[in-house]
Amino acid sequence: MERNGILAAGSYIVDHVKMIDAWPPQDALATILSEENSNGGGPYNVSKDLARLFPEKLPFPVAAAGLVGDDADGKWILADCREHGIDTTQLKVTAEAPTSYTDVMTVKSDGRRTFFHQLGANALFSETHLDFTQIDARIFYLGYLLLLNTLDEMTDDGKRTRASLLLENARAEGLLTVVDLVSAEGGNFGEIVTPSLPHIDVLLTNEFEASRLSGIDLHKEFSPATGEAAAKTILDRGVQKRVVIHAPNGAVAVDREEGTFTAPSLAVPDDVIRGALGAGDAFATGIVYGLHENFSIEKSLATASCIAASCLMHPTPSLGIQALDDCLKLAEDWGLREF
Repeated sequence: MERNGILAAGSYIVDHVKMIDAWPPQDALATILSEENSNGGGPYNVSKDLARLFPEKLPFPVAAAGLVGDDADGKWILADCREHGIDTTQLKVTAEAPTSYTDVMTVKSDGRRTFFHQLGANALFSETHLDFTQIDARIFYLGYLLLLNTLDEMTDDGKRTRASLLLENARAEGLLTVVDLVSAEGGNFGEIVTPSLPHIDVLLTNEFEASRLSGIDLHKEFSPATGEAAAKTILDRGVQKRVVIHAPNGAVAVDREEGTFTAPSLAVPDDVIRGALGAGDAFATGIVYGLHENFSIEKSLATASCIAASCLMHPTPSLGIQALDDCLKLAEDWGLREF
């Protein structure tokens, strides 16, 4: 089978994005300044971002896979995907749960976000919902581990998760597996993620998630040196090809064959920032696009940084994303941070 395109599976969410004046203490009040609905969840955001990078026509097939409820939000997701040229054949409707949604509270002054999440239909998505023998995509992107309850469950023998089975099935049919995590608190972070690592070709994490997986505290300092140490530790735990860690000031990629690469983030002016929601997924979009197009690691990181920067210009995850050439031009317009 000649493989082409991206299958983005997992979390399909409607984000109810509310801009607030300040984050209140317990029992206090904040004022909602504006609100709108948007796409949410890594697979949905990556798919939508790709469509916005190429507004005339996607350069390769992009398909969605997951579960939505038989409700207004589910219909909204399906219609939105189809409007943007995203194949919804593998995006199934269930009557057993509502469509997943998240209330996103974004503070106007600094763009910081807090999430209140309804798991909904995403919690039911499992390895049984996809038959990779019938799928001709080249890349299988799965997100987010730690937010897909059924996939996060251990199998009956207690040795691995159902997500690891799904990823193993994808790799067995020749797909490149790319996995994204979510910054979830909880003592079972490693228990849920670790069984999947040997079945992941490329793992994407932010500094919070990488700290939890590696045991190296990247909150105190995320630098090329600390990022490399954390990425190498995670790679040694079983990831097949590459670990990419991104943070507000830059990104580090460690590839098993090609070594270590770093890239600073763009020096985005404060007065153009409208929110950071979806910035990590926008970065992931650049990485996934680069993988599909066989970019060098340096070019992939630079492209991802530009797409992430464009995301900051709107409070929703994807509406700040510009056409690809316009995203790349931002590096010339704004320059780069020190990293």
